[in-house]
Amino acid sequence: MINSSQNWESPYGNNMKRRTFLSVGLLGTAASASSFARWYYRTSDETSHVASTRFSRIMNASQMGQWAALPIGERMIRIANHFVDVPYVGGTLEGDPEQCRLDFEGLDCVTFFELTLGIARMIGHGGTTIEDLRKEVEFTRYRSGKLVGYESRLHYTADWIADNVVKKVVVDVTPQLDGKPLHLAVNFMSTHPQYYKPLQEHPELIPVFAKIEQHINAQQHLYIPKDDVAKVEDQLQSGDIVAIVTNKVGLDYAHTGLINVVDGQARFMHASSTQKKVVLDATISEYLKRVSSHTGVTIVRPI
Repeated sequence: MINSSQNWESPYGNNMKRRTFLSVGLLGTAASASSFARWYYRTSDETSHVASTRFSRIMNASQMGQWAALPIGERMIRIANHFVDVPYVGGTLEGDPEQCRLDFEGLDCVTFFELTLGIARMIGHGGTTIEDLRKEVEFTRYRSGKLVGYESRLHYTADWIADNVVKKVVVDVTPQLDGKPLHLAVNFMSTHPQYYKPLQEHPELIPVFAKIEQHINAQQHLYIPKDDVAKVEDQLQSGDIVAIVTNKVGLDYAHTGLINVVDGQARFMHASSTQKKVVLDATISEYLKRVSSHTGVTIVRPI
């Protein structure tokens, strides 16, 4: 799954661009939030005000409920519930120059879990402002936590996972869930630069991405095959990040989301491109059955 700011449930649809990268991103006052509106939101001033209001609601709920004391997974689900029904919108990360953009009112599958994770980490670290949140998202969104251009964004989900394991943001729990070897041959970005405006404008970056892809392909990856997911659902926890493997040529993962354990069932919470909004869906095993190109999952757990 690529994080170019478009994430897919159906790999060759209108969201193709997003699926390539994982780019995959308070308490404060409304005034402090609005002061960052032009920088961080792609939307109008009016919509930015709505966004700052959502942020304030989340932070007020966190303070009232003492979420900072909760395990990070439980904290993430409480945050994620505030995004239910937010419209699915792709392409919110794109722009020149590359910046750590945030959007509360339009989410795709990557920015949904990324923003939820960022807010949860910020609360755990005592942060309260949009600038605190931006720093958290920048740390997870970019290689080694540093924004140094378009190529530093962790576009492929496999790359995001590996980098954030090293940064101790998440732990890959797939091995303990009897994960099987996943052999990747990603090359979509370097072989389809026409879908990425920065690569069109800076063709010298194409070889850079080819090297990134070679590095990803040389690493060891694990996944739980689709037919085995139901057997491990009782071991999943709320807040676990799900990356759905695809058999589409040149790609790694096709979709992402969170586990929300409800009445003992590991349900899939995600920004759905088909339902056009953030939803609490069926169990993850049932969800996987709907798409023939979904072949399994990798599970990482925030720490």
